[in-house]
Amino acid sequence: MFTLPKNVWLLTASLSLFMSLSVFVIFVGGIIGQTLAPSDSLSTLPVALLVVGTASGIIPINRIMSIFGRRKTFLGVCLYTLVIIALSIAALKIQSFYLFCSSTFLFGITTATMNQFRFAAIESVEENLSATATSAVLIGGLVSAFLGPELATLGRDLFETDFVGSFALLGGCFLIAFVLLWFYQQTDITEQVQNTPTRSLSSIIKQPVFIVAMSSAAVGYIVMSYLMTATPMSMHVIDGFSLEQTKFVIQSHVIAMFLPSLFTPIIVKILGLRKMMLTGVLLYFICVVLAYSGHALNNYWAALVLLGLGWNFLFIGGTSLLPQSYNESEKFKVQSANDFLIFSLQAIAALSAGWFVFNFGWEVVLLSVVPLLVMQFIILLWWLKEKSA
Repeated sequence: MFTLPKNVWLLTASLSLFMSLSVFVIFVGGIIGQTLAPSDSLSTLPVALLVVGTASGIIPINRIMSIFGRRKTFLGVCLYTLVIIALSIAALKIQSFYLFCSSTFLFGITTATMNQFRFAAIESVEENLSATATSAVLIGGLVSAFLGPELATLGRDLFETDFVGSFALLGGCFLIAFVLLWFYQQTDITEQVQNTPTRSLSSIIKQPVFIVAMSSAAVGYIVMSYLMTATPMSMHVIDGFSLEQTKFVIQSHVIAMFLPSLFTPIIVKILGLRKMMLTGVLLYFICVVLAYSGHALNNYWAALVLLGLGWNFLFIGGTSLLPQSYNESEKFKVQSANDFLIFSLQAIAALSAGWFVFNFGWEVVLLSVVPLLVMQFIILLWWLKEKSA
C-alpha cells in the first residue's frame, strides 16, 4: 500500500478534508435544524438535502470533469465550497432555516466531487491495485471522523451565534485542500477517447457485474445514511444523550467506516471481493439486532460501529468491481449513472429518516431496512453461484 503513487496520497489527504464537511453536517445539521426548523419532523432536512444535493450534482460534475479534467474541477470546487460556507454562516446569523437548508443542498456539489476521488485513485494505479488504491483513499475518512465533529465543537462558541465559528474553521480545511490538489497530476484523458466506440448505457447497466457493483454500493450507502441520519435525533433529541455522547457514537461510526481500509488488501486476498461484500451484509444484520435490543449508549455505539464496518465492505467491494463494467471511453458516463443511482436512493433514505424516527420510533427505522438487506444478500449469493458455475 505504501508504494502507491503520490496522486493517491494527495487524494487521501484531500478526502479527509472534503469528507470533514460531510461528517460535520451530519453531526450538527440535525441539531441546527432542530433549533431553526418550524417543526421537529423537519430537523433532519438539512442533512437530507446534503444527500439530495449530492445526487443532483453527480451528473454536472462528471460532465465538467469530462471537459476540463479532474484537476481543474477539484480546484474549482474548493473555491466554490468556500463561497457556500459563507452562505451557511449568513444563514446562521440571520437564523434562517431555509437559507441554511439551501446551503447544505449546495454542499452536494462538494460531496459529489469528493466521491470522484476514489475513481481518480483507481486511474492512478494498475488494474490489480484498484481495491488497494480505493482503500488507501478512504483512509482519509479516519481523519474526517475526528476533524468534522471537532471543528463543530471547537468553533461552536467562538462567536455570538452558535456554530458560526465552526463553519469558519471548516473553511480553513478547503484552503488546505486547494493547496494539496494543486499538486495532483492529471491522469484522465479527455481527448483521446472521444473517437473510441462506446456502448449504450442501457447495455452496460444490464451486465451482472454492473448490477452487483451498483447494488452493493447503493445498499451500503442507503442503509448507512438512513440509520446514521436518524441516530443523532434518536440519541440526542429523543433519548436525551448529551452532545458529547452523541459525538462519540458518530465518531466511532465514521472510524469504523474507514479503519478497515488499512487492512482491505489482506481482507480481499483472504475473502475475495464477493465474500467480503456478503460479510458486509451480515454485519448490517447484526447491527440491526443490536440496535433493536435497547436504547443504552452501548447499544447505539456497537450498532453504529458495525454499521460502519458493513458499509466499508460493501462500498469498497462495489467500487472495485465497477471498472470491470466499462472501458476508458465509457468511464464518465458509467460513473455518473452509478453514483446518480446510489445517491438518489440515499437521498430518499436520508429525507425519510427524520420523519420515521419522530413519527414511528427508532425500532421501526431499524426494521424498515431488513427487506433491503435480504434483497442484497440474495443478489450476492446469485453472483457467487454465477461466478463459480
